[in-house]
Amino acid sequence: MKDETRLVHTGRSSEQHIGAVNTPVYRASTILHPTLAALEGNTLPYGYGRRGTPTTRGLEESICALEGGARTVLTPSGLSAVTAAILSVVGAGDHLLMVDSCYDPTRTFCDGTLKRFGVETTYYHPTITPDELGALIRPNTKALFLESPGSITFEVQDVPALTAVAKARGLSVLADNTWATPLWFKPLAHGVDLSILSATKYVVGHADALLGTITANESHVARLMAFHGQFGMNVSGDDAYLAHRGLRTMAVRLARHQETGLKLARWFKGQDEVARVLHPALPECPGHAIWQRDIGKACGLFGVELKPIPKRAVAAMLDGLELFGMGWSWGGFESLAVTEKWKRVAPGSHKPQGPLLRFHAGLEDSGDLIADLEAGIARLRNAA
Repeated sequence: MKDETRLVHTGRSSEQHIGAVNTPVYRASTILHPTLAALEGNTLPYGYGRRGTPTTRGLEESICALEGGARTVLTPSGLSAVTAAILSVVGAGDHLLMVDSCYDPTRTFCDGTLKRFGVETTYYHPTITPDELGALIRPNTKALFLESPGSITFEVQDVPALTAVAKARGLSVLADNTWATPLWFKPLAHGVDLSILSATKYVVGHADALLGTITANESHVARLMAFHGQFGMNVSGDDAYLAHRGLRTMAVRLARHQETGLKLARWFKGQDEVARVLHPALPECPGHAIWQRDIGKACGLFGVELKPIPKRAVAAMLDGLELFGMGWSWGGFESLAVTEKWKRVAPGSHKPQGPLLRFHAGLEDSGDLIADLEAGIARLRNAA
């Protein structure tokens, strides 16, 4: 079964729900048991709302089938999926290797809560070689965290090679795969143990629900399920329903995001004020050859590094955009534009010339979006 078909048919059973194509929204906390034996023996498919309902279980099954994993759990947000995955494999006294291009709230968690819990984090350059990675592994190193491409600077990592080094030394490997989604790249098939998605982005696809997913291979199911249950994580039936509905159309939406994103990225390359365009599909982007080998497709998210320019000029450009909203997310049907801060600590990090912008190409007509950007660049030039 191809993934496009799997998106449509997995995780639902019309026979169980009076013929309804979509699994209805179950809003349930207490589940009533018919007998004492059923209550004490947990013989029902669902024993308590926090541990699942037909609505949440259907979404888990669909994501798990797409990821090619052994079990998927849902969390209330993408960040909670990142933090739960990490905490399921590390503890006090352990050491974590974290990619330096990670999602900024992931860095905040590592430098704050994880440090307070007694876990030390070392940030490594996203284009690190396997030998260089091996030199960073200590006796107490327990996990390697990947994010490929990074969601701000978009370097592509050599996931199979880095994973092989980590697994040979007994590390758990985690990957934030939100940019590519399991439709374009399957981390578990490349040796990763826990694949993480901010389902808020392309899975939901409509900017109206927060959700995260973690999919484990067979070796990591027990520890993931234990942590997930002990921390009381659960997702409402309404949010799970919205995510499952969005998942059904993700293939066609992602193809459109990819097409428009590439058009915008190539347009930006022709602007004199632009120092670099950060898009894995462009040959000059770090890790482009690996992207071609392992992923080969893109979403709508990319970055633009400007040449040195006053902040008032950037504000003039962004404030007047009509079709690009300014908001801290991506993956929805709408186009977005934000400024980003460059936070890097690993040796060899690039030093940007000027402001860093991040764009998400939505589902609007690409010609309309480019016209909006052309007017924005004109305002930027006038203000500068």
